[in-house]
Amino acid sequence: MNTAKATAAEPVLKNLDRLIPDLEALYKEIHSHPELSMQETRTAGIAADKLRKAGYEVTTGVGKTGVVGLLRNGEGPTVMLRADMDALPVDENTGLAYASKVTATDAEGNSVPVGHMCGHDMHVTWLVGAATLLSQARGAWKGTLMAVFQPGEETAQGAQAMIDDGLLKRFPTPDVVLGQHVMVGPAGTVAGSAGPITSAADSLQIRLFGRGAHGSMPQASIDPVVMAASVVLRLQTIVSREVAATDAAVVTIGVVQAGTKENVIPDDAIIKLNVRTFDAGVRKHVLAAIERIVNAEAEASGAPRKPEITPLDRYPLNVNDETASNRVAGAFRSYFSPDRVKHTGPAPASEDFGCFGTAWQVPSVFWFVGGNDPEIYAKAKAAGKLNELPVNHSPQFAPVLHPTLETGVEALVAGALAWLGAS
Repeated sequence: MNTAKATAAEPVLKNLDRLIPDLEALYKEIHSHPELSMQETRTAGIAADKLRKAGYEVTTGVGKTGVVGLLRNGEGPTVMLRADMDALPVDENTGLAYASKVTATDAEGNSVPVGHMCGHDMHVTWLVGAATLLSQARGAWKGTLMAVFQPGEETAQGAQAMIDDGLLKRFPTPDVVLGQHVMVGPAGTVAGSAGPITSAADSLQIRLFGRGAHGSMPQASIDPVVMAASVVLRLQTIVSREVAATDAAVVTIGVVQAGTKENVIPDDAIIKLNVRTFDAGVRKHVLAAIERIVNAEAEASGAPRKPEITPLDRYPLNVNDETASNRVAGAFRSYFSPDRVKHTGPAPASEDFGCFGTAWQVPSVFWFVGGNDPEIYAKAKAAGKLNELPVNHSPQFAPVLHPTLETGVEALVAGALAWLGAS
């Protein structure tokens, strides 16, 4: 806390220390019981129970497993705080005593390991903490707080599912939508900026068609494996040769699948890739370049059919409203000491958080909270080894509990009170 001056957040956060043991237990409970996207029934139940106990009007099953809590506290603005709940099909390898050992059946019917390797367990815990403290200190603010626990962020389904399920008609229109994400960075710090904050993302599946044959008679085939290899290599030239140095884009091939036996040339091959961009024009060019390259390589190989290019999911570009972002930054600077508030450029990670502000046509602000032990982070930075720290989605990703827990709750409360203000 910045002790140089009193802030609106202090009366609300004075009970945070007493709440921390409960929040730590909650975090460990959710971490050890992760649930896949759109399957978050247990987590949603916990969130709903916590909100009810804090005096919120609670609606469950919004967009399948989403939870919305409303706390009406007199006349004033409405502030929406959002946390995502889903985990990933990743086998956790953190070595923590409370590490996940869960397996589940995914949407395709496969049995997969499940782990909270993106930090959504921390997000749920932060929002429970902030919602609880704001309820306990209703004399310190006026307005309506809307706590939204969202499913399916990892598959870009959840925000839109809640919107499609009548979110905009069933609940008050917020004056601002606020959210945050735990990321690599020193614990105890918050970081953000106005403008683009997370990238747009497009995931595609490409199916290339060939003609199968015996491995000893390649002349009888049209080899989709060679075709796929050529496509993978050529796609790397989009960013290096077609995107200006002043722009930014990422094209990542995450899946290449073909064949079942070493001496059989298969009939087809599958490529799955992901594109990240920060500009609508760059996005359009990159996607068109992918289609051009894929079709050209297939034609050059004499493929019997044109490739199938299938969209898998899409995340919007998240843009922080400038006025609202500056308001949040001012609240952070008032509460936190100067060394704890950082400015950051846009991150190549993607989020469906922006769907809410866009749908409601209200400003939204999204920021990052550091999750690394500050000493470990500082040593890695000094040694030029920040890239060696486990990042979100890594099997080793595990935010340090303290002060990450405290900082996320403080940030949500300070951000919300920038609108809800004093009574």
